[in-house]
Amino acid sequence: MKIKNIFFDFDGVIAESVSAKTEAFREMYFQYGEEIANQVVDYHIKHGGVSRFEKFKYWEKKFFNKDLSEDSVNELAKQFSDLVLNKVIVSKEVPGVNAFIKKYSKELNFWIITGTPTSEIEIIAKERGLTNYFLGIHGSPKNKRYWTEYLLKKHNLKREETLFIGDATTDLDAATFSNLHFALRENEENKEIFKNYDGNRFKDFFEFEENFKNNI
Repeated sequence: MKIKNIFFDFDGVIAESVSAKTEAFREMYFQYGEEIANQVVDYHIKHGGVSRFEKFKYWEKKFFNKDLSEDSVNELAKQFSDLVLNKVIVSKEVPGVNAFIKKYSKELNFWIITGTPTSEIEIIAKERGLTNYFLGIHGSPKNKRYWTEYLLKKHNLKREETLFIGDATTDLDAATFSNLHFALRENEENKEIFKNYDGNRFKDFFEFEENFKNNI
């Protein structure tokens, strides 16, 4: 295969920001007790790429039998954003990713596809000095399956030339749905979830580049 297009997830792929979001969710629900907070964290880790809007709807229904209005969901999402935005902006890069992006951005086509709201990920990418390396930055409320298909069709991309790099089950799901190549970025939080995954995997972008240098 020869890769010409790469879709990057953000948290856990570009930035080491997964734990910042995990702790923010824990903080929001700890007021209801440690047991609920632990269930929130467990669900978040197992459904890493699902948007926060869907997670809040699920938790509020499960724990409090509430069917949230759009305004209520947006208010919870704002509280979460206030807790986590700066933590994500200043989080460490996944080792080697910035050098990789800068090295290959002129010969490959790059996009970000994430569960983070589009308006928020645009701010984060700008603050981290990444915006100009990507042809587009896309997040919720649209899901990852929507964005993979949208970008393939809009830019007339060949599926066999397109790779999705992710660290969550939703990333693998979107890649599978759109018949794309997939590479798993391993981290501590997804190790158990992907213990039976036997496809491409890497720990940092030095290893990724070594593994894929003949295909890019």
